[in-house]
Amino acid sequence: MTLHVLGHPLANKILTDLRDKSTPATRFRELGKQLTYFLLIEATRGLKTKLKNIETPLADFDGTDLGQSIVVVPILRAGLIMLQPAIDILQDVSIGYIGMERDETTALARTYYCKLPNLNDKFVVVIDPMLATGHSAELALETVLQQNPSDVVMVSMIAAPEGVRHLENLFPDVPIYTAAVDERLDEHKFIFPGLGDFGDRAYDTN
Repeated sequence: MTLHVLGHPLANKILTDLRDKSTPATRFRELGKQLTYFLLIEATRGLKTKLKNIETPLADFDGTDLGQSIVVVPILRAGLIMLQPAIDILQDVSIGYIGMERDETTALARTYYCKLPNLNDKFVVVIDPMLATGHSAELALETVLQQNPSDVVMVSMIAAPEGVRHLENLFPDVPIYTAAVDERLDEHKFIFPGLGDFGDRAYDTN
């Protein structure tokens, strides 16, 4: 099973506040960052580790360090909200950017910008708040997988069943981590009930 849905009560409360149309942009951005912490903790459970010997104030201790390098790739522009929490929690990470623009008539995405570090043998986290049709994620994952990373995970806050099925059919080995799978896509290919356009709400644009 490649789909992992958060079930944490605090994450659900944060997501409810994100959905609320009365939540102002400044609060919306903060909530998005909070929810990202929950998602990243789950999405990085598969990270390889290695032994790290340290000294506590009382004794030597065999602890744990990360055993592989991490790259975080936000899909612009909405994915930028999730980037700072990734930097905070994962710390020593490399960052790539993939810019996507959706045609509002066809709902298909096109890539207008791509800048990636070396992904070979890296643990790559692709982040985008909304997994709707899955076409933006498809283009991003295709680009990432061309560089032979050791692991790739897809992280979103809300997903539509159509988008999940689309990615599962194309990339059965790529786990999807999300806080909720909503009912469906509406006639405009927006997630329903969703929370509206994430980028517009986060940046207070139309």
